[in-house]
Amino acid sequence: MPRSARIDAADAVHHIRDTMDNVCLVLVDLQNDYFPGGNMPLVGIEEAASNAQRMLNKFRALKLPVIHVQHVSTRPGATFFLRDTTGVAINQTVAPHSHEVVIIKNYPNSFRDTSLLETLRDVKSESLIVCGAMTHMCIDATTRAAFDLGFACTVSHDACATKALKFREVTVKASQVHTAFMAALSGVYANVISTDEILRKMP
Repeated sequence: MPRSARIDAADAVHHIRDTMDNVCLVLVDLQNDYFPGGNMPLVGIEEAASNAQRMLNKFRALKLPVIHVQHVSTRPGATFFLRDTTGVAINQTVAPHSHEVVIIKNYPNSFRDTSLLETLRDVKSESLIVCGAMTHMCIDATTRAAFDLGFACTVSHDACATKALKFREVTVKASQVHTAFMAALSGVYANVISTDEILRKMP
């Protein structure tokens, strides 16, 4: 069972360093449609996936738990992540190994109507490193839900990607969307740091 929220988010990296057997890497929605040539390409997705790959390789080398989250669209009128398309597949940069868990979701929150919480309990994880896409949608929703469930969360800001958004007549650049959402998560919901910082804390 995850601990209660008594683990302060600001201490999350120290918690990772001190209890490596209780940390899990959660890679969210790094799927082909978000990459160049897909139906919803994101700004900075290739750099984000490269950083996610670095963490994935480290976790594999240390034999630490890894969970891949894959979105399958069920919403009427959806144009990406459609079932039985190449776009819905997890990108080869971070493609799961046969023994790694893949959680299928249909909502931004990776815990909603999935087995993610039960899987994390099974591997006795108390601390999560979250990365993937999109920053303003599934990364935000998943991290907030994980915090509310008592997990100590770390988000690798340079292993996440998003897109520009428009509200009424204002277009917000992808970099601004990313920065705003990382700032909102930082300090309370998660320790938001770089991939390099995370890797330096690991053996």
